[in-house]
Amino acid sequence: MSGNHPHGSTLSEMDLRVRALETLLVDKGWVDPAALDALVETYEHKVGPHNGARVVAKAWADEAYRERLRVDATAAIAELGYSGRQGEHMVALFDAPGVRHLVVCTLCSCYPWPVLGLPPVWYKSAPYRSRAVIDPRGVLADFGTTVPDDVELRVFDSTAELRYLVVPMRPAGTDGWSEDALARLVTRDSMIGTGTTLDPASLEDAR
Repeated sequence: MSGNHPHGSTLSEMDLRVRALETLLVDKGWVDPAALDALVETYEHKVGPHNGARVVAKAWADEAYRERLRVDATAAIAELGYSGRQGEHMVALFDAPGVRHLVVCTLCSCYPWPVLGLPPVWYKSAPYRSRAVIDPRGVLADFGTTVPDDVELRVFDSTAELRYLVVPMRPAGTDGWSEDALARLVTRDSMIGTGTTLDPASLEDAR
């Protein structure tokens, strides 16, 4: 079960509270241990930014796939096995020279779980949700990302019906890289628009 830990392991206070709550819910019959384990397995291994990174890397490496992603992102993402709740209606936003994209959900925290996992705390915060629309350059500056004045910054507001995945520009110097290596350059924040991809020089051994 998900609460099992090796003897002698050190748990934080929060981990101990979660474990106690899990045990209580299971003992009272309110939670099925198998269902809980399946849920943990899903969010630890089956959904998350690594899925989105695979989508982006394939779009970089395969022009035909890139076009399918542009035309119908939901179907193209499903080709790689990533679909389901919170990913039913996807749109890919392609960064380009002179154009960057930023994604926010101003009403709540709509987010593409199958390709990005659970949303970070800051994505759900009121300051981000409001400032991303009225001062997107300021928000990006807070993340350490400077967008020149001559670059158009387009902000897209997610909804319960529509979610977005930013496809950042492929880093220079990655010609001939495998999709696996390319995927290692893609960060969660670059697929939201608040961050950038990693420097290829930091992963020269991954080519």
